[in-house]
Amino acid sequence: MNGRRLLAVLVKEFRQMRRDRMTLAMIVGIPLMQLLLFGYAINLNLRHLPAAIADQSHTSASRQQVMDMLATGVIEPVAQASTPEQLVELLRRGEISVGVFLPYDYERRLALGQEAIQIMVDGSDTVVQSAAAQLAQVPVGAPPPENNTRLPNRQSSVPLASGPVSIVSFYNPQRVSAINIVPGLIGIILTMTMVMFTAVAIVRERERGNMELLIATPVRSSELMIGKILPYGLIGLIQTSLILLLGKWVFEVPIRGSLMDVYIAAVLLILANLAMGLLISTRAQSQFQAMQMTLFVFLPSILLSGFMFPFDGMPKAAQWLAELLPLTHFIRLVRGVMLRGADIIELWPDLLALLVFILVMMTLAITRFRKRLD
Repeated sequence: MNGRRLLAVLVKEFRQMRRDRMTLAMIVGIPLMQLLLFGYAINLNLRHLPAAIADQSHTSASRQQVMDMLATGVIEPVAQASTPEQLVELLRRGEISVGVFLPYDYERRLALGQEAIQIMVDGSDTVVQSAAAQLAQVPVGAPPPENNTRLPNRQSSVPLASGPVSIVSFYNPQRVSAINIVPGLIGIILTMTMVMFTAVAIVRERERGNMELLIATPVRSSELMIGKILPYGLIGLIQTSLILLLGKWVFEVPIRGSLMDVYIAAVLLILANLAMGLLISTRAQSQFQAMQMTLFVFLPSILLSGFMFPFDGMPKAAQWLAELLPLTHFIRLVRGVMLRGADIIELWPDLLALLVFILVMMTLAITRFRKRLD
């Protein structure tokens, strides 16, 4: 082996990597992104869960109990309620993750050793379930109970604890992980496939020499872009249907809301991802470079969207970044419709966010695209 020839090849490779900005970005950017996401943004120790408290007792003892629960930092009141039914409705609409109910005879129940506090939890997120269990450890200033009289209004729920404080899990009382994962998996698969498919679309035409044929046609830029994303949109709907069928038959994942609402959310995510993929394709110089660029979208999407790690556990900066990702809003929509039975109009903030994202991405993609060879 000739050392000089080997050295020449090594120098050539390093020079080539230096000229390839995307490779340099991946060498530095991917480890840096993973370090920041896993070390800073990912936090399983949840605090400040959005909550509502319905205190019907209005006594000094009940108010002290509420203050003790708030002092744990686990919950943070964001909505008002006065009845258990209102707490359940807030949970269904996704406005809160935890509801605390203290009945009008709170002190009498404590004196008799009966159940005096009911903590309602959105069980569609199993991590939130575990975090809310910390509230049951807050002392209630009463001896251990001998009885456990249930409070009413426990639709689709089972108690997770007994005594003065009980935790009631709605929507996934058995804590089956598939029920939580499968709806989000629709978004993960659509993000991974739709962005990657369309990211190489324009680049592939250029590499195969088909761009000259497109230039000679009277097709407008917007018509060409839309014509390219429609077939992939149909593929995305097929993928959505397949996941829904398998989730229902294999894992018994419920669809408590409207199936049409699920498809509306899926269509919006498909359009958002296709538009983002087209924008990437207008920037990439090769198919390989386009696939590299999709990693910078897919990695934060899967880690910050709330699919793998709880959204409420992230610091504010990470939450702001996650709000810019379409997958974050889709997961809220699909879990709200499928697991909580919410109407998609009730989840209008996430619906509006997806529509704005589609409009911005499509505008940028069409503006950047030129029906000519660079």
